[in-house]
Amino acid sequence: MSATPEWLAADVAEVLELDAAAIGAGDDLLDHGMDSIRLMTLAETWRQRGLDVDLADLLERPTLAGWARLFAP
Repeated sequence: MSATPEWLAADVAEVLELDAAAIGAGDDLLDHGMDSIRLMTLAETWRQRGLDVDLADLLERPTLAGWARLFAP
């Protein structure tokens, strides 16, 4: 399963309690308040949707663009 940048942004914005438009594709999400608890929440949400992801994958690429590449077919 691949992920679209739009729903990745929507999920991240929900976890960070931000407007999705406030998060740029290349922004380091750690600068927006992303922490390990929120990363684990995202990883679990995305695993439930069928994406193969773990916390280490997300930490290696802490941007929306990086995560979109991670999930690209």
